[in-house]
Amino acid sequence: MDAAFERLAQLLRGRRITVLTGAGCSTESGIPDYRGPTTPPRARPPIQHREFVDREDHRRRYWARSLLGWPRLAQATPNAGHRALAELEDRGIVAGLITQNVDGLHHAAGSRDVVELHGALARVRCLTCSALYPRTELQARLLAANASSRWTERAHEVAIAPDGDAELSDELVADFALVACEACGGVLMPDVVFFGGSVPRPTLDAAWAAFDRGEVLLVVGSSLTVFSGYRFVRRAAERSVPIAILNQGPTRGDEHATIRLDARAGHALPALARALS
Repeated sequence: MDAAFERLAQLLRGRRITVLTGAGCSTESGIPDYRGPTTPPRARPPIQHREFVDREDHRRRYWARSLLGWPRLAQATPNAGHRALAELEDRGIVAGLITQNVDGLHHAAGSRDVVELHGALARVRCLTCSALYPRTELQARLLAANASSRWTERAHEVAIAPDGDAELSDELVADFALVACEACGGVLMPDVVFFGGSVPRPTLDAAWAAFDRGEVLLVVGSSLTVFSGYRFVRRAAERSVPIAILNQGPTRGDEHATIRLDARAGHALPALARALS
């Protein structure tokens, strides 16, 4: 790692950096990624956008699982990698941060110029009137609505995955009570981009603005499998902007990388912050 790390530091030194982060940036905060080298296969694939919008049974299953899993996600704290990126922003080295993560840990670490490409789980929005609610508020409402149900009585039997997901049987979810928007009675959805959904235009515009402020693109903890992140690597390659990739395992963008470092974000980013001081 030493030679590759030094080449990475040399590439970044003296340049304004735009950072693109993925789930691998948060694994050391206890939030597993989707495609890491040690990530076990999931029993059920992540929910799709159309499934949530079109089918009440899928919304019921999602919110039942989320009711059990949200407290663990809400307790996650920034790791050394998040804090190093915030420090680099404070020093004027990081010109913008685009994240594919929905955990809010970059903000919690002190980063200010953050574009949350896929939204944030800490917010809930109404699909009808666009009213926004804190996720903590919805948690209280869901708990109250299901306080006396058979589902709540049996919830202790369910194993919860490290990322807060829970594999629940259809029988267990069948009588789970949903709650509606308090403003208009509409359907509530986490303020995130599910698989199959589209990044809102204002968010994408802000991400491109952050991309344009940098002289080099640093990818941290992303396999770049999803196009919403890979598009920035492709644009950088088209413009001959240097690309550095810091990730455990191969990525879709490796062929475009000027330098690639296989390492944990929580280990490499603090060292990088020291090297660039």
